[in-house]
Amino acid sequence: MSEAITTIDVQGKLPKVASGKVRDLFAVDDNTLLFVASDRISAYDVIMENGIPGKGALLTQMSIFWFNYLPKHVSGLRTHYISSTLPSPISSLTTFQDRSMQVQRLRIIPIESIVRGYITGSGWSEYKKSGTVNGIKMPAGLVEGQKLPQPLWTPSTKAELGDKDENISPEKARKIIANPTIAARVEELSLQIYEAAAKHAESVGIVLADTKFEFGLDEKDEVVLVDEVLTPDSSRFWPQDTWEQNLGKAQPSFDKQFLRDWLTSNGLKGKEGVKVPEDIVQQTAAKYREACEKITGKSA
Repeated sequence: MSEAITTIDVQGKLPKVASGKVRDLFAVDDNTLLFVASDRISAYDVIMENGIPGKGALLTQMSIFWFNYLPKHVSGLRTHYISSTLPSPISSLTTFQDRSMQVQRLRIIPIESIVRGYITGSGWSEYKKSGTVNGIKMPAGLVEGQKLPQPLWTPSTKAELGDKDENISPEKARKIIANPTIAARVEELSLQIYEAAAKHAESVGIVLADTKFEFGLDEKDEVVLVDEVLTPDSSRFWPQDTWEQNLGKAQPSFDKQFLRDWLTSNGLKGKEGVKVPEDIVQQTAAKYREACEKITGKSA
């Protein structure tokens, strides 16, 4: 297995704008950013000491697939994606070729726009305590992993690096966004994108349980889909053929839930400085690769 790339070094040829849990952002010009996906992996808002080799390239391949697919299936959807070519100042740094995207530079809307089609994760934890998900009253008698009557828009705060996102009610998200028209468009697009993506995922044998989107605004305040989209880092993907028989318990998955489960079972949830053992690294990489190949229809 190749070595994980956890540090993105463009040799000073582009100014760095920001560094996230996985991606480093560089300025190409006033209107364009370069997103470079490292092989870093985080769980429970903590970055692991070691990465997952090839992960950044897989995430980028999946995001590019969705950025091309979704506008054809969601009316009026715009994305920030421009191209996968490296800008001329770093065109010789071929290590970054498969893990980079040039994207439109936009003002970021300060929430995480999450859609849940199934009850699991933090939504399930809240439901067991109060019968609600993000403050939304749910039907009685749901079991873990059950499909919801309809997909829910369940936003969260967009925390700074090192802090934790907080689930919030749709009403609170609308207050954070502050513009009712923009808030309504974010909710509408999130649900429409989820529906289109879930339909494609189902066609290749995957249940899209939930996912996180981010949006930006252009100079005309038009809402634009940004960041990565519908990858194992931002979504829960379950095998469709075993979903029903696993109702009421944790589902097997094609995403980082495998790593989360390992952390939890070893008492490492939320701990800093965790080095993931090689067998867990390899199994996580295999999960990501399988998800990528099923979703895109291409070998990874």
